[in-house]
Amino acid sequence: MNFLKRYLQTVLEHRRLVNGLLALVCAALMGFALYAQYILELEPCPLCILQRVAMISAGLIFLLAFLHGPGKVGARVYGVLAGVAAAIGAAIAGRHQWLQGLPPGEVPACGPGLEYMLDVFPLTEALRRTFTGSGECAEVVWRFLGLSMPGWVLVWFVFLGIAALVVNLPSPDRSGQ
Repeated sequence: MNFLKRYLQTVLEHRRLVNGLLALVCAALMGFALYAQYILELEPCPLCILQRVAMISAGLIFLLAFLHGPGKVGARVYGVLAGVAAAIGAAIAGRHQWLQGLPPGEVPACGPGLEYMLDVFPLTEALRRTFTGSGECAEVVWRFLGLSMPGWVLVWFVFLGIAALVVNLPSPDRSGQ
């Protein structure tokens, strides 16, 4: 227990650096997404694109926290914002994972791409149709250690959300930063 307490204290003392590392994690994950798209030729579905938006949002918040190096209140704001971005991403990835787990007869029909929907429909309707999911979102085209890509994205969003809160929400007994 003392080890954990000392470890958390060290992390909090180096909050700015950890935020920078978390921004790099988000950049690396986006790098893999682009590798999967352009090298492995796995086209992203509408839910994949929304997960990318959430990952980029979390990464930008971590980057801003790193560049700004805020005090206690600012760190809390960054922590909550990054946590919210990660929670939204986790919700999208969870929905995507759920769609992939549906029996073949219950998979919704394939719909138009996100770009087309954004061009044709109002934003709220395009988002509603995207979150409803389509057949292309239910297709599993990549697995690693038994998890599909949305499953891994969900794991990473949970990690990033917890890290955002642990690193940026200082403990009440800690003075400074």
